[in-house]
Amino acid sequence: MSNASSDPAADGLHIRVGDAAWPVRVVRHALSRRYRLVFDGARGELRLTVPRRASERAAMQWAAGQQAWIAEQIGKTATPVLVGPGTAIPFRGIERRIDWAPGAPRAIRLGGDAITVGGPIEGVGRRIERWLKAEALALMESESRAIADAAGLAVGRVGVGDPRSRWGSCTTGGDLRYSWRLIMAPDHVRRATVAHEVAHLRHMDHSPAFHALVDALHDGDVAAARAWLRREGRALHRYRFTA
Repeated sequence: MSNASSDPAADGLHIRVGDAAWPVRVVRHALSRRYRLVFDGARGELRLTVPRRASERAAMQWAAGQQAWIAEQIGKTATPVLVGPGTAIPFRGIERRIDWAPGAPRAIRLGGDAITVGGPIEGVGRRIERWLKAEALALMESESRAIADAAGLAVGRVGVGDPRSRWGSCTTGGDLRYSWRLIMAPDHVRRATVAHEVAHLRHMDHSPAFHALVDALHDGDVAAARAWLRREGRALHRYRFTA
């Protein structure tokens, strides 16, 4: 069960930056102790997380004072990319061109720097998305169970979704869930995220013991993977598979 809920009173809220008014979605979170502002470039909105009983007016006044930061984030927003024939998309950190031909097999094939697909042109984006999700689930479920087994930990169900604010999650029951868009990131970034969530099977916190376990479970540089997601992760959400 989630601890967060969207505040219906947030409808119609905006913060003006220069000549543009950006919509604000207020999210009240039971565990939040402070305000947190995120610019969601994929949705073209600001998301303001606040403690459950916080004053919306005070929170908006605080957010409106973050003008320089908001302007910087808006400037970094990547232009959305509608995926289709000829589009280049990252797969496991490598740019791959979508090579479509009407007479080619419908089954998607990966070869070198190309993703080959056939069938009706109007369904190419949706088929690529389904393929990416299936690849993400198969790979991250395999990695999750392998890493957990090596550490003597038990994994419940593994699933994928498309959250905007997190790359993975772990429940107290041992279920793991990941953003399927991690399949577009470099392998070391994805594996570090898997190690992070598997470590939560033992430590449901972010204590020094938790971070030490993540370092032990991951076969690479955890800090470098986190830095990549902070720097490049937002761009993974710019790919859209339907108009």
